[in-house]
Amino acid sequence: MSQPPPGQPPHGGFGPPQNQPPHGQPPQGQPQGGFGAPQQPPPQGGFGAPQQPGYGYPQQPPGPYGQPGPYGQGPGPYGQTPGPYGQAPYGTHPHPGAPGKPPGGKKRTALIAGAVAVALLLVGGTVYAVTSGGGDDDKPVAHPTGHSTHSASPSADTGDGKGDGRADAEDLNAGRKPGEAKVLWYKSAPDAPGNGADAPGLWVTEKTAVKAAYKEVVGFRVADGTAAWAPITLPHEVCAVTKRPGADGKIVIAYMNGSTDRANCNQLQQIDLDTGKKGWHAEVADGTGLFDSTRSIELTLAGQTLMVGRDMSGTAYDAATGKKRYDLKKYGTDCYPAGYAGDTGHLVQVASCGAGGAKERDEIRELDPATGKAKWTRVVTKGWRAERVFSLNPLVVYLTNRDKKAWNISTLDNRGRFTSEVKVDKKFAPGCGFLSLDRGLQKCQAVAVDAKTLYLPTESTTGANEIFAIGLADGKEKWRVKSPLDRPMVPVGLQGGNLIAYADASYSQGGRVLSIPTGSGAHRPTTLLRNPDGAAQIENGFFDATTVWSGGRFFIATNRLSGQDDSEEKLMMAYGK
Repeated sequence: MSQPPPGQPPHGGFGPPQNQPPHGQPPQGQPQGGFGAPQQPPPQGGFGAPQQPGYGYPQQPPGPYGQPGPYGQGPGPYGQTPGPYGQAPYGTHPHPGAPGKPPGGKKRTALIAGAVAVALLLVGGTVYAVTSGGGDDDKPVAHPTGHSTHSASPSADTGDGKGDGRADAEDLNAGRKPGEAKVLWYKSAPDAPGNGADAPGLWVTEKTAVKAAYKEVVGFRVADGTAAWAPITLPHEVCAVTKRPGADGKIVIAYMNGSTDRANCNQLQQIDLDTGKKGWHAEVADGTGLFDSTRSIELTLAGQTLMVGRDMSGTAYDAATGKKRYDLKKYGTDCYPAGYAGDTGHLVQVASCGAGGAKERDEIRELDPATGKAKWTRVVTKGWRAERVFSLNPLVVYLTNRDKKAWNISTLDNRGRFTSEVKVDKKFAPGCGFLSLDRGLQKCQAVAVDAKTLYLPTESTTGANEIFAIGLADGKEKWRVKSPLDRPMVPVGLQGGNLIAYADASYSQGGRVLSIPTGSGAHRPTTLLRNPDGAAQIENGFFDATTVWSGGRFFIATNRLSGQDDSEEKLMMAYGK
């Protein structure tokens, strides 16, 4: 199994100062392995690897409706004890830790993730790292590794169609079998410092695939991998990105204002994905509180608003111009904005209130993206935390209760009223990251949601797993489908009424992109792309990665560079027919 690289985990997240320790240390009384994790530290060999079964897995068989949940307004329709939305939800199952290993134990995610190990190809006793073969789409190649001397431009192939001219190349498509897709192109990563560096985000348009890596943002033509524009070199490391582009095809990235331990993540830069042109630039000010710095920030696009989240506040900008719109600060007597989630028309905020007191709680609010005014507020019962948002339309929220070792997934309507909760007793693995270290609400990536259905994969460390379709109207199972391979699969997205899923590569077999009908009738997976076995070691080596299915092509990219000097690290690969 691939192991995570050395270096530090991603920058920490959001929340008010609850006896806050120095930066980089977990809060007092909060386990390092993830919110609600066992008190002992996580085992060696992987960030937050659970010592026992993780996300959604009951320590003992739960009762018919589980434990009291996050919204204790009195008995609900089932007649049980108070729950997250006026009832004790069936979904508040005990669990010993934060979300457990995603299928396969590799934390594969649909759009964004954490650390990644360097992938090496062992051929005849020689270790190879992959580079591009140049203009011939059929021949991305791998080379023997050594000390990496390539420049900051993230590929040995400069995009001129001539390749890199080396004679020791290993063709990644050699021996490609009938029916297999091909590796369209491959790009190696820029050099990174010895303690590693972030490589966040992956944005794919009809023309261009764009990636951030350490101090660069690079763009490649989706069909052949040639350079779409000159790499954008930044003065310091990229530290935050918008998960998706705006309607104008532009993203915003943040980078540090220095390279010392005192540097802040406060420099914003807009970038056009198809042209590579830089738009507006802005500097984010620190908040007014002692613990409200820009050491780490969160970028969320909500309609035409870019929300920049700090530890205890937020600042909204016009996404098109970069002009400041408003600030979100402390409200009431004790509530501090702690995290944000957004889409084309919605902005949801989670606030931490009453830190350390009898009234300690989370509050969920929907805001008007243009003005920041609250449309509604939902109070969460003490002991529960609103950790992640699976979807904004409809609003699907994942909550945990550390003391009860319980979780809950619930749906709210456009007035903040509870409508349903998950009533399926399974060990799900939605790939939610480090709950105790990061309040980024839209971090769960191995999950998909449409207007009526939630799609969640079950955990599997070996062999096939299942994807469950859960009705949002009642929280009950609608159907399930087992991976057609002896490997786990995860949701990637929805397309044309079908669920798109990705089945992991093994060491000797390439991964597959699958289409699963979501309507009435059979839910039998069909293969859209069967990735070549000849490149399986490389594909399998992505410990943690972003994956995108777009235009009949499959893209996989790292989100963390190890900084190892003895090999040329991979950045991303593209597959197609």
